[in-house]
Amino acid sequence: MATIDPTVTNDGDGSIRKFDYEALTTTNDVGAAIPLDQYVDCSVQVIGTFGSGGTVAWEGSNDGGTTWATLNDVNGSALSIQAAAIDHCQVPARLVRPHVTAGDGATDLDVHVVCRRPNNMRQ
Repeated sequence: MATIDPTVTNDGDGSIRKFDYEALTTTNDVGAAIPLDQYVDCSVQVIGTFGSGGTVAWEGSNDGGTTWATLNDVNGSALSIQAAAIDHCQVPARLVRPHVTAGDGATDLDVHVVCRRPNNMRQ
C-alpha cells in the first residue's frame, strides 16, 4: 500500500494552503499527513468514483502518526465520507490525513483540503 503525497499550492498572500490528493484507491489508500500546527481550521472535499462502499475517513493523530482516529465535523459527526461532499473540520489534531477505509476495485477518489492560517489582524 502506497502513501499518496499531495500537490500543495498557496493563495496569493499565503493565508490559505491547498492540499490535493489524487487517485486514492483501496490499494493506495493513505494520504501523507498534513501538520496542522500552523492552521486554525480546514475543509475537506472528496470527489470521484466511490465504487461499492467507497469511504474516506478524515483522520487525526496527536502522537506523531503512531495512532490514527477518525475526526468529527463541527456538528460532532464522524468525518467518514461515502459520497461526494465537502465538510469542515475544526477538531484540533497535530497531524491529519485522508484514508480510504472501504471500497472496491472501482474506487478512485480525489481529496482536496483547504487549510487557513490564523489572521492576527482579525478582531
